Amino acid sequence: MGSTKNDQQVHQAWFKCEKCGNIIYYREFKEVLDICQSCSYHYPLTPQRWIDCIFDEDSFEELDRQIASVDILGFAEQINYSNKLRELRSKFEQNDAIITGTVELDSQTAYVGITDSRFLMGSMGSVVGEKISRIFEYAHDAGCPVITITTSGGGARMHEGAISLMQMVKTSQAVRKYRSNGGLYISILANPTMAGVMASFAALGDIIIAEPKALIGFTGPRVIEQTIKQSLPPGFQTSEFMLQHGFVDMIVERKGMRSMLTKLVDYLWL
Repeated sequence: MGSTKNDQQVHQAWFKCEKCGNIIYYREFKEVLDICQSCSYHYPLTPQRWIDCIFDEDSFEELDRQIASVDILGFAEQINYSNKLRELRSKFEQNDAIITGTVELDSQTAYVGITDSRFLMGSMGSVVGEKISRIFEYAHDAGCPVITITTSGGGARMHEGAISLMQMVKTSQAVRKYRSNGGLYISILANPTMAGVMASFAALGDIIIAEPKALIGFTGPRVIEQTIKQSLPPGFQTSEFMLQHGFVDMIVERKGMRSMLTKLVDYLWL
C-alpha cells in the first residue's frame, strides 16, 4: 500500500477515508484492492501488490536490485539524504523508488517497472532513470513488451539536482529507441502520477491507461492557479479530464486491469 495514513492504522479494524471521510472496514478495503467503496478513491498500491493482482502467480523475477542511489552532491549534512536513503531501504527492503523485472501475463513474458510512492514520494532520481532505461534495453534485446505502473507525487528528486532532471531525457530516449524498433509499451498511470515522471516516460506509452479519478499532470492545480491567476476547469488533471481531451486512451479499474492488459498484449504484440 502507498504512503497513506492507513499504513499507521494497519492493525485497526476501521479507518476514515482521507478523501470522503467514509468509515472503511480494513479487511474489506484490502479485498477490493485498496479502493474506497464510497467515493472510489484509489489508494496507492505497493509494487508487490500490483504484481500480485495483475501478473501470473509467482512469475515475477526482479532485475537490477543492487543499484542504489548515493549522495553525489554532498547534501548529507544539510538534509541528511544519505540517512534518509538508509532508513527507507531498511524499512521497505528495496534500494529505491522503483522495482523492475520480468513477469508473465497469461504466459506472455513482459518487462515491468513499478514506482513506489512510499519511497520519497516515488520521485525520479538517478536509480529510477537507470532502471527504467534498462528495462527498455532488455525488452528490445529479448523481443518483449514493456509495462510501467507509475505512482509519483515527487517529480524529479531535488536531492540529486540536475542529475535527477537528466533522467527525463534519458528515459524518453530509451522509450524512443525501443518504440522505433517495433516495441510495444503500455503505460499505466496510477493515482497520482505527476511532475517529472509524468513529463517523461510515463506519457510516452503506445497505450496509456489511467486509474479512475487519478491525479495526472506536471504541476499541481493549486500551483497552476496561483501562477496564471485563473480558475481551472472542473475536474482538471483528473484521468477523466485527460481521457476527454485525448491524453489517455482508456480508464480501467484495478479489478479489470489484468484482463485489459492481457487483451492489449494479445491484440497488439506480434
